[in-house]
Amino acid sequence: MYDACRQRVWAYAVSRAGRQVADEVVSETFAVAWRRFRDVPDPALPWLLGVARNVLREGYRAEARREAFAAELRGWAERADAGRGGHPAHPGPAGDIAEDVAERLAVLRAMAALPEGDREILILVAWQGLTPREAARVVGCSAAALRVRLHRARRRLVRAVEDRPAERAARSAGPAGHPAEHGARPEMRPVGIISEERP
Repeated sequence: MYDACRQRVWAYAVSRAGRQVADEVVSETFAVAWRRFRDVPDPALPWLLGVARNVLREGYRAEARREAFAAELRGWAERADAGRGGHPAHPGPAGDIAEDVAERLAVLRAMAALPEGDREILILVAWQGLTPREAARVVGCSAAALRVRLHRARRRLVRAVEDRPAERAARSAGPAGHPAEHGARPEMRPVGIISEERP
């Protein structure tokens, strides 16, 4: 169980609280699993993520976790911006890569600005790959309630991404930076975390 799930529990802890506390959360999660070994269901991952969630809730102030994660997301985005050098994308395949990077940066920034509950649900489903039923077990609600919360979180994420100044400018410009036709809106490609479909 440890070998099969440790990395996923660690990734969940990093996504919720940052790298600085992830190892401690994983250790405590598996200590609880060891003490309650007979209670661990199959599959174990949703149960372990629920334990990790409780460890985070009990051991660390929610505001400190939120700030640490938001700071880490901002750091990732800033490092990626620095790697691009702030230069406009070139046409062709390199331009496509730059657009993909810019899109992911916009999603990371928008994720950092979301309420913690929205972030958690999106992370469980999109990054951890849990089904809505499994994610519902982690957060302690029904699968139907989780689906509603997931839908609302995705809508808020889409709005947050689209409300960024760079995204507003891109929507007002047409191809190659030319003004868009009146009423026309360039097509936005879906991002896995925003899409209703599972990646």
